[in-house]
Amino acid sequence: MVDRGASALSLPDDWPAHPDPILALNRMGTFDWDLDNGVFHMDAQAHEVFDLRPDEYDGNPMTLAIRVPRPEGYRLDGLVSQAMKDGSENYGAYFRIRCRDGTLRWTHTQGYIRRDETGRPRRIVGVVRDATDELAEREERREQADEDEARRQQTSVVQLTTAALAHARTIQDVIDILKDTHGLTHLGATSLVMGLVEAGRIRLVAEGPSGSFVPGTLVTRIDEQYPMSEVVRTLSPRFIESPEEFADSYPVLWPHITDLHITSAAYMPLIAQARPIGAIGLLYNDRHGFSAEDRNVLLALGSSIAQSLQRAMFYEQEKDLATGLQQAMLPRTIPSVPGADVAVRYRSASLGRDIGGDWYDLIPLPGGRVGAVIGDVQGHDTHAAAVMGQLRIVLRAYAAEGHTPATVMARASVFLHELDTDRFATCLYAEADLSTGVMQVVRAGHIDPLVREPGGACRRVSVEGGLPLGLSAEFGQLEYPVGTIELDSDHTLLLCTDGLVEQPGADLDDGMQTLTALIASGPDDVRDLADRLIDVAEERGGDDDVALLLMRRRVLDAPQAGGRLQQHVAPGDPEALTAARHMIRAAVRAWGAADRADEIELVADELITNALMHTEGSAVVTLRVLAGSERRLRVEVEDSSSALPRRRDAGESGVSGRGLLLVDLLTDVWGVEARGGGKAVWCEFVVPERP
Repeated sequence: MVDRGASALSLPDDWPAHPDPILALNRMGTFDWDLDNGVFHMDAQAHEVFDLRPDEYDGNPMTLAIRVPRPEGYRLDGLVSQAMKDGSENYGAYFRIRCRDGTLRWTHTQGYIRRDETGRPRRIVGVVRDATDELAEREERREQADEDEARRQQTSVVQLTTAALAHARTIQDVIDILKDTHGLTHLGATSLVMGLVEAGRIRLVAEGPSGSFVPGTLVTRIDEQYPMSEVVRTLSPRFIESPEEFADSYPVLWPHITDLHITSAAYMPLIAQARPIGAIGLLYNDRHGFSAEDRNVLLALGSSIAQSLQRAMFYEQEKDLATGLQQAMLPRTIPSVPGADVAVRYRSASLGRDIGGDWYDLIPLPGGRVGAVIGDVQGHDTHAAAVMGQLRIVLRAYAAEGHTPATVMARASVFLHELDTDRFATCLYAEADLSTGVMQVVRAGHIDPLVREPGGACRRVSVEGGLPLGLSAEFGQLEYPVGTIELDSDHTLLLCTDGLVEQPGADLDDGMQTLTALIASGPDDVRDLADRLIDVAEERGGDDDVALLLMRRRVLDAPQAGGRLQQHVAPGDPEALTAARHMIRAAVRAWGAADRADEIELVADELITNALMHTEGSAVVTLRVLAGSERRLRVEVEDSSSALPRRRDAGESGVSGRGLLLVDLLTDVWGVEARGGGKAVWCEFVVPERP
């Protein structure tokens, strides 16, 4: 019954005047709920939906409780009450009813709330229908969608894992990818095991998660009753679809893994080039059985893993071969150098056989001198390492023969050019007299050296350089300038290859500044400092080798006789002449001859000038300390002319003709020696023993 306010209510615009025939065709029943009187009228089709006979229903909504379970009734009441409170015009809901035979059936209702002018709900009209088949179809579609999504995720995981495996270089890389959270665990596996075939046995290389290791399975024979052994023997996968099957098939293994609650497992042989290289097993605790598609996905994954493992094995073999070759080319030991603490380090690049031609060397020389070498042959392959080995040997030989640093570098360049290889090399050669701290440095396209002071301050030492070895010979530019560095007591010389300096996105100067700051903040001990620098190179990674040589000068407890320095001075090269004068001053001071420093410098400068002016060739200046009844400092200037020097009268201007007169007056003894196609003018100064 509807009261007077009902005239203000309206049904939905599309509500038919006589809905029963239309709704009946769709097996929908209608209801009309008079909220004022509490009468809930249903048509005949609605009675069928609720499985009620007309005589079983009296129009009271509470009577429907015989068909609507209490939890469902509470949920419906709450839904309708909320819709009336919040001003909604309609509501819809799925709910279950219990039929007279006790079975549950899904039902759907759609109600339209009608209100008066004040907004108060007065009436609800709507429809009810059996939704059991609909929800069954929906559930089937949902399950199918879930299966499709699971299949898609499996395929996606396989694709992602395969893509990640393509970048694996080592066996450990492969293992890490498989055990990663984005790896095979996304396939639902609880645990995985992997073994490699070695000498007729299977060595376990991966197991996870932690705690799933079975004692006695680290190394197993292929003929043992284990699933990985079986798939290696048969070259066929093994899919175990139940715990009972696992226990029956592998009674030795099963008792050890019962705590993992395994319900199924898949073991696949890892086959590469038609031979088994290992096996992998995936264990599940929520899967029973494997569909044909599941098996195909896992077999495809096993094939991808096998290919990645084989590449990793080849990589590690090549890495070992390349590293062994390169280490054989480097000096086995570094000689002990009186007056210096030396540390060398080497870091191989991270690219398999693509090793570089970096090298270091320390060469003991006569007269208490030492040669320090750092270099880098172009390229990253075994050929670069082979060229490096040859170049290191010849450079050491030229230095040991007593050639000047510039000559050593020039001859090494010619040698590399005559090897008829397409490689060039950068190199830096520093020849040091540790008793004086004077170093003669020649740079062939290499980065500058660095010097660290005892307090930690570090500076880059700019040294004029020539073309890289090989290129200077090819272009006929074999004149290498020689720079002079004074390495004071407790100062450290650092030579390195560009692998320690170059960083992605930064130029060389920025890299040198970064390295300088790193050295300045490092420890004083050369070994500790070398370790820190090489650790930084390891952390940074990179595809270039790193060679490193540090030499810290310390003052000798006793003076060393026989100290020797040598400098090449080319005509028309004022910088070389300046370097020679610098070397002489440093040697005189270091060898305790400061009292005669002016005399020695003046005589040496006169001899060098004469050689350059009158022979039109180069001069080689040698300083050495002679031990005997009295300590002497000897200066030799060698040139390529056999003409002997002679005294001349001073000219009208009085600025020439006094050279030999000065030599005769200022030295204790002097003379001339024939030297092959040239001569050497020498002079000696008696100097007191150093305190």
